[in-house]
Amino acid sequence: MQMRILFMGTPEFAVPCLERLLSDGHEVVLAVTQADKPKGRGYTLTPPPVKACALSHGIPVYQPATLKNNPEALEKLASCEADVGVVVAYGRILPKAALEIPRFGCINVHASLLPKYRGAAPIQWAVLNGENESGVTTMQMDEGLDTGDMLLTRRCAIPPDMTAGELHDRLSLEGAQVLSDTLKALEDGMLTPVKQTGESSYAPMLSRDLSVMDWGRTAQELHNQVRGLNPWPSASTRLRGKVLKIHRTRIGEATEAVPGAVVKQNPFTVACGGGGTLELLEVQYEGGKRMAGADFLRGRPVEIGTLLPD
Repeated sequence: MQMRILFMGTPEFAVPCLERLLSDGHEVVLAVTQADKPKGRGYTLTPPPVKACALSHGIPVYQPATLKNNPEALEKLASCEADVGVVVAYGRILPKAALEIPRFGCINVHASLLPKYRGAAPIQWAVLNGENESGVTTMQMDEGLDTGDMLLTRRCAIPPDMTAGELHDRLSLEGAQVLSDTLKALEDGMLTPVKQTGESSYAPMLSRDLSVMDWGRTAQELHNQVRGLNPWPSASTRLRGKVLKIHRTRIGEATEAVPGAVVKQNPFTVACGGGGTLELLEVQYEGGKRMAGADFLRGRPVEIGTLLPD
């Protein structure tokens, strides 16, 4: 059965869901997304990925500044006469009045195994915290922050070297599949909402304050920091007074060296707390390009025993 869908989303993560709705034969009557933003060195005004995707498929786009206390926006949504609202990383909390507009309410696609990692950055915090599993949950939205009844879930292993960016790409595809399954179950009258139970956690937005590496932490903790902050804002240390971003690492051999000491040059290896080491596989010096750690040292040799941050 073709359903009339009101789609609300903003970043790249939401695009596979939008495309899956179309390939499943649903009619997306309106795409609601956030405002265009300046990007790049020239600060060119750039549409969010959902807007670009919607326009490429001839879907009308609406970019209200807010839905809260905005009768005009609510009237616009109501005029769509949607069967269901689909919300994927829209980036704003929806008021109760908006949630109640579609005939079957609003279904959210959230990139975690709820109730863990509610909030803005569930993918990154799962990696930062060293989780070995994540997933995607669809839920019937309520007024809370990711507190609605759960509908369907798909689980996904997090390999020990997977970055947040890689997990993002995987879960965006898993999200499209679980959304498709959820709407099929809704059509068939087979959805059974389940209350969220168990310990909940919150995944706040990332900031550059998380970037600086404390070499007194264990190699595993630092490895998770590098993975969780890749691609943004990136883990970093300082070398010769400049920022050295660290994009990829591998846990190395045990050492008795002081945490922060460079203990090997090929691969570029630094001592960590707890007697471990971290191999810096891909780095980027301030103002430079990303490159292999060993290549970086060939161009800018660092003596064994140098202490980071330097």
